[in-house]
Amino acid sequence: MNEQSAAYFIFGLVLVVLFVGIIAFYYSKKRHKKVEEPKYKMLDDDE
Repeated sequence: MNEQSAAYFIFGLVLVVLFVGIIAFYYSKKRHKKVEEPKYKMLDDDE
């Protein structure tokens, strides 16, 4: 494996790890209420 191939592999690996980290952060149990609350607040009757 030459240097260019290794650089592409490392770059791709970093992107995958970053993507998985963002998904894990967004769907974590701690954020569940914060993420879901606006959806139900929108459906509440204002009157």
